[in-house]
Amino acid sequence: MPRLIEQPTVIEAAGNKPKRIEEYAGRVNTGHERASVARMVSPAGWEEPGQRPEFEEITVVLKGLLRVEHGDGVLDVRAGQAVITDPGEWVRYSTPQAEGAEYVAVCVPAFSPDTVHRDAD
Repeated sequence: MPRLIEQPTVIEAAGNKPKRIEEYAGRVNTGHERASVARMVSPAGWEEPGQRPEFEEITVVLKGLLRVEHGDGVLDVRAGQAVITDPGEWVRYSTPQAEGAEYVAVCVPAFSPDTVHRDAD
């Protein structure tokens, strides 16, 4: 039987400014370990530490621009575009433009603070 997810759980985000993470499905909100789905809203100038996660991440940008730094350069992912990062690949996300960004991230397996492996400060 289908299960309604009535609301997401808001999760604290890493980074230099407040970013809203709303987990709809995943380890925190529904107990899912195989995948997670979260909506992110980040302000202008937000950036987080680099990371080398153990999960694949598929990110769809709904509004604004999400900058993805990686080992070979930089990708600017705009509204209507998506990016896929592989497990073990170093990436760093930021939203440098004035409007910030809104995007949805799907992680397989589900996001976990223990498997994201953020860079030391």
